[in-house]
Amino acid sequence: MLPGSHVSCNIGFNTHSAKHDTYHLFAKIQKLNIKLLLPYCNFMISISAMHTKAKILLSFILFIFTPILLFSQQEKQNISFDFYGDTIEFALTDAARVPFNDSLSKKSVLSFYERMISTDYQPVVTAILNYKHRHNPDDWVYYQLIRKTAQSMSPKAENYFRYTLYKWFLLSSSGYDATLNIIGNKLLFYVQSDEDIYDIPFFHRDGKKYICLNYHDYNYNIDFERNKMFNVPVSIQGAENKFSYRLTQLPDFLPESYYEKELQFDYHDVNYHFKVQLNADVKKMFINYPVADYQLYFNAPLSSGTYNSLIPQLKKNVKGMRVNQGADYLMYFTRYAFLYQADSENFGREKHMSPEQTLLYDRSDCADRAALFYCLVKEIYHLPMIVLAFPHHLTIAVKFDKPVGQPIVYNGTAYSVCEPTPQNEDLPIGRLSQDLKSATYEVAYVYDPASKPK
Repeated sequence: MLPGSHVSCNIGFNTHSAKHDTYHLFAKIQKLNIKLLLPYCNFMISISAMHTKAKILLSFILFIFTPILLFSQQEKQNISFDFYGDTIEFALTDAARVPFNDSLSKKSVLSFYERMISTDYQPVVTAILNYKHRHNPDDWVYYQLIRKTAQSMSPKAENYFRYTLYKWFLLSSSGYDATLNIIGNKLLFYVQSDEDIYDIPFFHRDGKKYICLNYHDYNYNIDFERNKMFNVPVSIQGAENKFSYRLTQLPDFLPESYYEKELQFDYHDVNYHFKVQLNADVKKMFINYPVADYQLYFNAPLSSGTYNSLIPQLKKNVKGMRVNQGADYLMYFTRYAFLYQADSENFGREKHMSPEQTLLYDRSDCADRAALFYCLVKEIYHLPMIVLAFPHHLTIAVKFDKPVGQPIVYNGTAYSVCEPTPQNEDLPIGRLSQDLKSATYEVAYVYDPASKPK
């Protein structure tokens, strides 16, 4: 019954009692701060008497609609944060902040999921998918957005399990085939991927490979031999996409987010100085990027600011040189513009750095320099190259019109070694260090500019 409607009812009960009951109900509703119900309560108070059946009917209506009105009147928090120059905004209701304070188990994770899907979580998913549709980011970049969104909803340091569950839920809700495993008191977050990743756990299920996304949170140290791993059986509709570690573009970082780094080296008794624009966000983006197949991280692009501050300078300096002399110049740049340090000393573990990461860090090893040299030759000369993997060393060989020095022949094509890492001797193009001349190697990756990298 709505305010303003005409009601005809017979007096069949004590009017004082009716008013008392009505005031009591009004007090409860007022305590809940449900403003939309106040007109109903005022209307009830104005009724001095009512038929019992009408009173029951009105009470029933209020009982049914109170939860709906409660839900509609939930307080919402507007969350906003910057993501590489874009503002990500969404409204988060209190109900969407699903708690997770139970001990870790299949039951507690399933309970979190069931509560999560009953909330109004869609504004969050819509906000991150809108970014995805606008910018078409690579999966690794999109995952950084997932991480930052989860952090805004449930800070990692406050409740790691809930933070991880939000990441899993958001990635799955974005259409990716993600899953959760429990091993001891550790919650592992996996995603389906067909790519070769070497330093993090993976498992196979139904012919699909799932790679762990949060192994680094446990310091890369979980004993899978002594502890049994359990899968949490949750299936989210539409979560079928594979995840790729391939990088084809970096975000369009704001100009003010770059800083200047000076690099210098000597070539033929001439000292060359470079002022390169670098972005700390790139270092953060790649900090947990795994040891991937060579073709994945060798072909990772430079950000626009870094590219535009370095490549034109290098092109200018090699202009007028023969191609093999220009490659020699680039080889000396990668060899001597940075200090050498093994990954075990630099990071405490094996880590392959992309070309831009090598520029960001003051120290790097042979694999990092090989990636940078490969990038420079690819961008400036577009020459065919092969990656030579020795047991404890990585280097590059380039195909010139005419081989230089002692060539490496692969599939009938002659390549000339270009050593981008400092050795005990100052090696020219076409010469391996003495300790590698008789060592075995494999061709780990082939770059043919006539075809796109796989």
